[in-house]
Amino acid sequence: MTGGAAERVARPWGRAHGAALLLALFLAAPAAAQGLAVLPRLTEGDALGPGWRVVGLPQQKPPLTRYAAQRLDGREVLRVEADRSYGNLAFDWPAGVSMPQWLSWSWRVDEAPKGVDLARKEGDDTPARVCVGFATPLERLPFVERQLLRVGRRMSGLDLPAATLCWAWGTTETPGAVVVNPYTARVRTLVLRGRADALGQWHDERRDVHADFRLAFGDEWDGATPPLAIMALVAADADNTGGRSRAYFAGLRIEAGSAP
Repeated sequence: MTGGAAERVARPWGRAHGAALLLALFLAAPAAAQGLAVLPRLTEGDALGPGWRVVGLPQQKPPLTRYAAQRLDGREVLRVEADRSYGNLAFDWPAGVSMPQWLSWSWRVDEAPKGVDLARKEGDDTPARVCVGFATPLERLPFVERQLLRVGRRMSGLDLPAATLCWAWGTTETPGAVVVNPYTARVRTLVLRGRADALGQWHDERRDVHADFRLAFGDEWDGATPPLAIMALVAADADNTGGRSRAYFAGLRIEAGSAP
C-alpha cells in the first residue's frame, strides 16, 4: 500500500536467529507479579528501575548493548548505547493482565548507525525501539510459522511470544510503515521516526496499542483488543551493521481509556 496507508515489507523466517530472537524476548520474564497499574520507571536514581533487566540472545557473540541511568535536560533518563552490540532492556508482564490501550514515552537519538534497513538482515538495527510481546493463540498463525514456533517452544521449553509489536526509530523507512522482521514474522515493527527527525532533540510519542496491533497483525488477529501481553522492552542494537548508536528514553508509561 502507498500514500497514507501502512507499508508492509514481508521477509522469510530466519530459522536459527529467528528462534533465538524470540527466546531472548521471552527470557525477559523471570517471575510474574500480580496486577499492573503502571510500568515501573526505567531508572531509579543511578540504577535501572525495579523489574527491568538486560537480556541478550542465547550464546550471543556480540557484546550487550549498554543501559544506564543518567540525568539529562533536567530529568532522569535511560541512556542506551550500542556499539556493534545487541541486547534488550526488558520487563515481564503480569500473568493474565491485559495490555492497556495507550503507551507513551519520550525519546531522543543523538547518534544512529549507518546502513540501517529494517527489512534486510544485514541492516536490521535500530538506535531506539519500544516493544510489547503478546500471547497470540497458535491457531491464528499461518501453518508454517505455527509449526516453527512449536519447534522453538519445544526446543527451549519456554512459551515464546507468538506476536511482538515494536515501535522503532528507523532511517530509510517511511514513517508509518509496518516492517516484518527479516528473521521472523513473529516480530513486526511500526516505524515512527527516521532521518527527517532531528537528532539530539526530544520527541514525544503516545500510541494506541490496540490500533497499532491490528495494523501490524491484522492478518492474524481480528479482535478489538490484542491478546494478553507477555513482556515489554526498550532496546537498541548495532550488531548487523557493525555501527554505533546513542539514544535516551524517558517517561515510559501505560494508560487505559479512549482516544484523547
